[in-house]
Amino acid sequence: MTQISIELPDTVLLSMGGSLEKLKDESTLLLASQLFAKGYLSSGQAAAICKMTRIEFLTLMSKWNIPVADIEPDEMQSEFSE
Repeated sequence: MTQISIELPDTVLLSMGGSLEKLKDESTLLLASQLFAKGYLSSGQAAAICKMTRIEFLTLMSKWNIPVADIEPDEMQSEFSE
């Protein structure tokens, strides 16, 4: 697995209560959610990165208003017209 590092101001760590673990977990979740939203990761891949189940990840994405399905309008119409 590839590992990256980023530089953040100390104020970010302080605003999160000084916990490096919390900062790491939150940063991982935020990055995974955006990579999922952009279509670079599947929900299963993103969930694994965040150490969550796929259902937990999709539920959280839904709460964050990140679409969890990519359905075209004509597909949606077809689904509901039957």
